Amino acid sequence: MKKIILFCLMNVMVFAWQVWAQEKQFTGSQILEKVDDVVNAPRDQELKIKLILIDKDNKEKIRELQMLQKDSDKRLAKFLSPADHKGIGTLSLPYDIMYLYLPAFKKVRRIASHVKNTKFAGTDFTYEDMEAKRYSEKWIPELLKRDENHYILQLKPKKDVKTDYSKLIMWVRADNFYPTRIEHYDRAGKLYKVMTREKIEKVGEYWISKESEMEDLKAKHKTKMIIVDAKFDSKLSDEIFTERYLSR
Repeated sequence: MKKIILFCLMNVMVFAWQVWAQEKQFTGSQILEKVDDVVNAPRDQELKIKLILIDKDNKEKIRELQMLQKDSDKRLAKFLSPADHKGIGTLSLPYDIMYLYLPAFKKVRRIASHVKNTKFAGTDFTYEDMEAKRYSEKWIPELLKRDENHYILQLKPKKDVKTDYSKLIMWVRADNFYPTRIEHYDRAGKLYKVMTREKIEKVGEYWISKESEMEDLKAKHKTKMIIVDAKFDSKLSDEIFTERYLSR
């Protein structure tokens, strides 16, 4: 009997070691590629989002946003409310092209790279944060460590990438490769903003975070993002991701 128990324990230990060894084989680059694949898995996305802006005195402002995305490099975001923000929108396209539309001026203008660190319409998301992107195209990853539930990556910008962040520290769930926390460091290397993702659920075939938060530690201000409705693979037309559609 003791021999049988010992044999079973040895098999369990061998299996656990094999699983651990397989997980250890992932490099930082492989993990980040998997993150990109999971986050951008839908062919297209239609999201209705509730934004809650919270200041240092815990006073709240509520806004509604529609976000449309196709593939990993085309995204249109437009405010639905309140009235003084309705119609304000951004359009993110391949090759770092980004446009802003302000209804008051009835004009679409291109956002220059050096102003992408500006906050989008009073939220804690900058224009850079609002871009559609694959992290692996802009950042060089290094696997710092692996804890029980997460891979922890350090991301540093590639040489030709223009960004206001000196590095990102990203926590990635080990079971599904979805990022749960991203720390943003300023050019001086100080922690500047923290994004956390909660209520991570599988909707159909895809993993999404139904609630996320971006906190600006310097301004003591944060923006909560709650997904009210989500649709995937609706065959969105390329005509949506144009300056003309942005200004409608």
